[in-house]
Amino acid sequence: MSLGWTLFIAFLTALNILGCVWLIWYTSRRRKDEPETTGHVWDEDIREYNKPLPRWWVNLFYLTIAFSIGYLIWYPGVGGFAGLSGWTSAAEHEAERARQEARFLERFGRYAEMPIPEIARSPEAMRFGAALFANHCAMCHGSDARGAPGFPNLRDGHWQWGGSPEAILHTIVHGREGLMPGFAAALGSESAVSEVAVYVQSLAGLRVDPALAAAGRQRYQLICAACHGPEGRGNPLIGAPDLTAGAFTHGASFDAIRKTIAEGRHGIMPPQGPVLGELRARILAAYVWGLNPPEAGGVAAGALP
Repeated sequence: MSLGWTLFIAFLTALNILGCVWLIWYTSRRRKDEPETTGHVWDEDIREYNKPLPRWWVNLFYLTIAFSIGYLIWYPGVGGFAGLSGWTSAAEHEAERARQEARFLERFGRYAEMPIPEIARSPEAMRFGAALFANHCAMCHGSDARGAPGFPNLRDGHWQWGGSPEAILHTIVHGREGLMPGFAAALGSESAVSEVAVYVQSLAGLRVDPALAAAGRQRYQLICAACHGPEGRGNPLIGAPDLTAGAFTHGASFDAIRKTIAEGRHGIMPPQGPVLGELRARILAAYVWGLNPPEAGGVAAGALP
């Protein structure tokens, strides 16, 4: 804060304190021209007297003002003045954070060098991982980790960027950005887009028109196979999904697939490493890996010890 603003705030603070002192002094003194009573009478003989506050009560107000002045001298409260104590809320926060981090390392530090599959077998780590997931991941992937349109299902064993423990950890720490461009212009017509959409559905085992699928297959091989592969099995190195798995992040309906092909998709998973730190990220990765069924290479959540 600049010196000008500090002086301005100090002036307003001093003005308010002096105003409070004057108000207490003015209202607590008895003036000669004031009447003895307020004029209020009850039951013909009970009168309300016009008397100032008791002196002990007035002194309490003065003590409160003196305390406020001392507080503003000792603690920061007047513009950029830091206070004689040197206390800051930022330093207090950092000290508390350091204390909590020390407690966390004392309890969970042994997982820092432990392989992620082994972490996934620890009930204590999984309980903490579930809390981390609820705080940092559930808003997108859902409280049950089954995702939503545009956000992957983390329980079906299908991974756009790979499902190994190391790949999941990398995704959490560094984030991912998936970009599929729109191909409406490249395909040239709405019917061509529809044919490719039908063929993509057929790759997932859905019932489709064979003639449309056959027509779409030729266009797929020319445009889509470069990323998703000739057989549609995807490429986790570039984040190209496996189209044969039937796990469509944006929906498996004809309209949803057609929209994806025509307009493209842009998905961003923000990096959580700066927020979580390395150890918490490892525990969270173990939890996510542990959500998958055994046949997908993970440990079923229900089978955790």
